[in-house]
Amino acid sequence: MKKSLLILTFGLLTTLNYAQEKNDIGTEKVFRVNFLNPAIELEIPTGQYSTFSSALGVGYGGGYPDLTYGGNGFIYIISPFADFQQKWFYNLNKRNDKNRNTENNSGNFVSLRFITRGNSIAENVSRTSDFDFAFGPTWGIQRKYGKNFHLLFDVGPQYYFDTDGNGNIWPIMLQLNLGFDLKRK
Repeated sequence: MKKSLLILTFGLLTTLNYAQEKNDIGTEKVFRVNFLNPAIELEIPTGQYSTFSSALGVGYGGGYPDLTYGGNGFIYIISPFADFQQKWFYNLNKRNDKNRNTENNSGNFVSLRFITRGNSIAENVSRTSDFDFAFGPTWGIQRKYGKNFHLLFDVGPQYYFDTDGNGNIWPIMLQLNLGFDLKRK
């Protein structure tokens, strides 16, 4: 009886310890600098497997069909932007089980993204308004390589609109960020 109780207690403690280790995987606070569309970004945990990121910068963007007119060929708008994204990571434990990196929120996610652009610094089109907005769901991946190199890619549909009431749906929005993680936790 004592032997059975000892084995049961040892098994229970081992299981609880293993479960605790599994729960240690989660999201982290990360401050980063992005270079492709220059920005500073702060990503903070909102749950064990979710984060909220906010970025401010100046970058390149194309024109939305109902919000721009004129221009030929390669259309560009260079303007300040604010980008907000709530991410829900769904494979952190799976990556950890396969001994893959989960540092600095390296994982796959689904998200809800909101982005706004301000007055243009340079453009080759005319805009219906100096400010436009877009939001929509995305699927993406985020990885940390080496000591602090960061890669983010996400894709999804979005609804865009301006301050004059013009708007429509854009079927595929792509985002690619390359940068460096400066500080964690």
